[in-house]
Amino acid sequence: MPLRWFSAFLPLTLLVACAPASALKIEQVVGGGMLYTVASVDLRRDDLRLHWLNPANGQPYLTFQALKARLAKQGRPLLFATNSGIYAEGFRPLGLHVENGRTLVNINNAKSGGNFALLPNGVFWVKGTQAGVMETQAYRRADLRPNFATQSGPLLVAGRRLHPAFNKSSSSFKVRSGVGVCRDGRVKFAVSAGPVNFYAFAVFFRDVLRCPDALYLDGSISAYATRDHDTQLAGFAGMWTVTAR
Repeated sequence: MPLRWFSAFLPLTLLVACAPASALKIEQVVGGGMLYTVASVDLRRDDLRLHWLNPANGQPYLTFQALKARLAKQGRPLLFATNSGIYAEGFRPLGLHVENGRTLVNINNAKSGGNFALLPNGVFWVKGTQAGVMETQAYRRADLRPNFATQSGPLLVAGRRLHPAFNKSSSSFKVRSGVGVCRDGRVKFAVSAGPVNFYAFAVFFRDVLRCPDALYLDGSISAYATRDHDTQLAGFAGMWTVTAR
């Protein structure tokens, strides 16, 4: 049966990539006729971190495999990884990048130029066992001082409201990845298996994953990796990883 005839919400078991101390759940979920890989992260039991530069050489990791090898040496087996926000030439994050409490790239206030500047855009942040998605200027005013944060755009959902520029009939279809924070505090990363428009992607986060706030991360190059599976085809700047606490 063609994928488009699936119901609006149908969870399909993909795999559960978890260690004894981890609550990480990875599954395939169908929403609006599109298949998504969804990773649900419980920050009380999962260690979610953002990475960009390898301290061994000061250069971007670029690949999940390079980062996975680094984590293995530290005794932290990789459970899940996905790309972070949109990046610029030279594999440099285009917007805010906070890693281990240090701001490596400042907030980008661009008001034009691609999806990143389709305002409002936003910031996904992690501080201890808490996480959130906030509009960029609201994040700046909040002075949260997170452990990890990435800026990207557009903001998919804010307080259950879709981005005002999204159009249900838009013909801009691409593979897309994003991150949402649900009411129970769980972080949910989603990567579409095929092209979707922004409207459908945002509705998926709001109505299927039940995330009142969600941020677009990147487009066609988006990918993910687990302990034994890797879909990456292009290099990345920032990458999010999940390991057991």
